[in-house]
Amino acid sequence: MFQATMEAAQVGIFVLGGGRFIYVNPFICELFGYSAEDFQSRIGPLDLVVPEQHDLVREQMALRAAGVPGKAYELTARRQDGSLFTMSVLGMPATFGDLPVSVGTVLDVTERKNAERRIRELADFDALTGLPNRRLLHDRMAQMIASAERDGGTAALMFLDIDHFKRVNDSLGHSVGDDLLCALAQRYTGVVRRVDTLARLGGDEFIILLPDVSAASAADVARRVLEIAGSSFSVGGHELTVTSSIGISLYPQDGRDIDTLLKNADTAMYKAKELGRNTFQFYSREMNTATLERLMMESSLRHALTGDEFELHYQPLVCLRSGEIVGVEALIRWCHRDLGVIMPDRFIPVAEETGMINPIGDWVLFEACRQAQAWIDAGLSLRTMAVNVAPVQFRQAGFVEMVAGALGTTGLAAERLELELTERTVMHDAEFTLGTLSALNRMGVCLSLDDFGTGYSSLAYLKRFPVGKLKIDRSFIMDLETDHDDRAIASTIVNMGSSLRLTVLAEGVETAEQLALLRQMGCSMVQGYHFSRPVTAARMTELLRDQPFRYEK
Repeated sequence: MFQATMEAAQVGIFVLGGGRFIYVNPFICELFGYSAEDFQSRIGPLDLVVPEQHDLVREQMALRAAGVPGKAYELTARRQDGSLFTMSVLGMPATFGDLPVSVGTVLDVTERKNAERRIRELADFDALTGLPNRRLLHDRMAQMIASAERDGGTAALMFLDIDHFKRVNDSLGHSVGDDLLCALAQRYTGVVRRVDTLARLGGDEFIILLPDVSAASAADVARRVLEIAGSSFSVGGHELTVTSSIGISLYPQDGRDIDTLLKNADTAMYKAKELGRNTFQFYSREMNTATLERLMMESSLRHALTGDEFELHYQPLVCLRSGEIVGVEALIRWCHRDLGVIMPDRFIPVAEETGMINPIGDWVLFEACRQAQAWIDAGLSLRTMAVNVAPVQFRQAGFVEMVAGALGTTGLAAERLELELTERTVMHDAEFTLGTLSALNRMGVCLSLDDFGTGYSSLAYLKRFPVGKLKIDRSFIMDLETDHDDRAIASTIVNMGSSLRLTVLAEGVETAEQLALLRQMGCSMVQGYHFSRPVTAARMTELLRDQPFRYEK
């Protein structure tokens, strides 16, 4: 009866003694793919598990041999064919004659483990889209808030709602609506980072958690989400176009707990719907204003070039020794049809972020060269046309060729063009910069280092760079009469420039006292409101002709 029971059991049963199998029932043989003879002659317990768990098996065998009752534990088992499965083992100490043995059972629990994993997935993930659900979202939010609070960081929560989604379900059916939600989830996943969390809150509502981001970065993500969702979907034989409304709350200013951040983001989302949908809103009214202005400016920039909304103003560059206007600096202005004149400090950062700076910079260079040659053709004395070059523009492929094209097209002599670059621009990847500067220098173009003193310049590189002029930053000039440190810095730059045989120009000169101090230091050139604000080309023509700052002899 005992033999029949062991052989009929649908669980693996073994008797283990002295580290060898004394008995195994047919079920355990079938489970592992070995015969009973194999078990009793050549197969030991360690042969049935992966190597990483050998120590655990040895420990359990020693405890059973010492008479300690066992508890069920799990191992990764290996069959004769090399396939793996999860088994649960329970052993108890016993005796077989005078030999201490372990009697135990083995169960294949692979299906149970898979079922448990599936249950966890159902508990934490949305069954339709596979995204984290509300339960897991709350866990991730708690972690995000705790991390931000600990590190003094920031975070953002985005509440997304599909505009008019009910119409899809009502007109095309819930299966098409479900397919659309899955397609949207897949697109949204391509926008977020690995550290972010994209979750489905329920229905057509999604949440994106963005740890360690600024408001500007959150706005960029929202903009990408709107763009990627705006392309048409092919779902169930239908071409569908949908839009989203997004509300954004920021940690810590819009809330320090889960419920508050969710509520405020939800409020901002409904505000976005009120404003016409297919947009995003921050919970903060002030931030909304700034963000909307930036979005409007970005959109308008794309039409400004083709709409001839840019124009150049010019500021005189004055020789301190003679008072003669020997050059001008070209400064861009945006004449917006609704907002009036927009200064470059407002739109240049947006142009740099959106990639518009290259075509804008190219236009500035061509227009400045054209105007300079027009003045020269009119018989006016102009030695230098100075043009600022943005870092992104300077590093673009073909920049040297573009400069050559501007000179060739307008007929301006290369030595009359001066390109102004900031310290930070030339010191970024200095070896690459040196190659570009050298190519421009060989062409005959003059080079100037703008905002000097505000960045970090290696004197070794400064000696190697073919730079002909240093411009003392206006921050050292504005308090020149009263700040001893500013005077010391300005004087040092003038002396260093003189030692390196470089022209030194002070920008931002506004008072006669500043001018007198700079003349005492031996500064070569100046520019600033003391002489003239940036003016139109027509007014600059008059200044070049009249030379009102020239000293009487």
